[in-house]
Amino acid sequence: MSLLTLRQVPVKCPVPRWPDWQSPAKIPRRWMVVTFTACAAFALAMALVTTNELHRIWGIFAACAYLAAAMAVLAWKARGVDMALLVSLGGALAAPLSLMAEDYMHQPEVQVIDQSAEMLIHHGTPYATPTVLAAAHSPNVFDPYLPFMTVFGIPRALLGFAPITDPRIWFGVGFVIVFALALAAAGARDVIRWTALVTASPVIAFSLTVGGTDVPVLACQCLGLALLWRRPRHLLAGLALGAAATMKATAWPALIVAAILVAIRDGRRAAVITSAAALAVVAVVVGPVAAVWPGALVQNTITFPLGLASVKSAAVSPLPGRLLAETGHIGRLFAVGLLALAGLSVILSLVVRPPRTVPAATWRLIIGLSLMFVLAPATRFGYFVYPVGLLAWLEIASLSRSKAGTERSRPPPRAGPPRAAGPVWEHAY
Repeated sequence: MSLLTLRQVPVKCPVPRWPDWQSPAKIPRRWMVVTFTACAAFALAMALVTTNELHRIWGIFAACAYLAAAMAVLAWKARGVDMALLVSLGGALAAPLSLMAEDYMHQPEVQVIDQSAEMLIHHGTPYATPTVLAAAHSPNVFDPYLPFMTVFGIPRALLGFAPITDPRIWFGVGFVIVFALALAAAGARDVIRWTALVTASPVIAFSLTVGGTDVPVLACQCLGLALLWRRPRHLLAGLALGAAATMKATAWPALIVAAILVAIRDGRRAAVITSAAALAVVAVVVGPVAAVWPGALVQNTITFPLGLASVKSAAVSPLPGRLLAETGHIGRLFAVGLLALAGLSVILSLVVRPPRTVPAATWRLIIGLSLMFVLAPATRFGYFVYPVGLLAWLEIASLSRSKAGTERSRPPPRAGPPRAAGPVWEHAY
């Protein structure tokens, strides 16, 4: 007669895993083909639909480059991804940018940077005076950027006109270096290939080719968040975020979110170090201009971007904030009010449920920036390079980071025998 015994044994349940994509070369070929084909479709649509000559030129170059990149992935199994990255970088960025830099073709912001650098060298300030602004009829007289952005125009102001002195070249150089550092600091593998893939994407390549002022700001934001992730370096993170905050006001939300994250996760002292480092950079760069030319700074960087100046910004994408501002004075005030309400809502969410990890903080920043760009009175689709770029950095860092990289706030696993996932009935005879 058999004896039936019941014994409970520990069993490992299958745990869903993210794809192990530590390099673009590890991504399945069919996915890479689909990615480059989708990029080509976007570029072709841009070339066919736009009425802007610069956008059309980029669309033609980029559509051909992305299609060639997709074919390269199909044709070469071993080195197809590397060939695709080179082709897309050359055709979607280097070629059209070189052509436009040679012929001095650009969006207005490039001219604004050039003018600001000339004024900084000859007059000590990058901003036109309130008297000049009051008589202005062109939005290009205004400089909506903060003083550090002017650095990218100094090569042309000192060395004269040449393709190599074009600010877009230096925007690109700055982005590649800083974004690669951001990936490395977050623990990503194969930083060179990932950086090449992001730089060649329509999000970055298109922005750099026609304008590019937002690209270095995005890179500094990514670096600041990355320095708070794997092995938190609060001082360096503050310096990176401070650098972004001295280029454009769109970087200030990142500084606020990062300060709250550090305060909740690492304590008050770490938050003070991060915030003080960032504010010190702002004080050194923006402080002298604010002290000597406060009126010019306010009118250029606050009044004009909010659509409250006598001359309206050229950022005219048909987003809700812009559409409201075009209805008149009441509409502009309503748009500004909605923008302020959205900002207060995001701040309230940070207080009520503060982020405790870098991915959570990044997502909160993505949501906040998206709301800001939708509701801003002076806005355009190009500003969405920030939320899309932050999302790309976060996903790459999450999918390709080394197994040794762990979130600072995640508690270490407790030692002890594994817990049983469920009863397994065994028959013993």
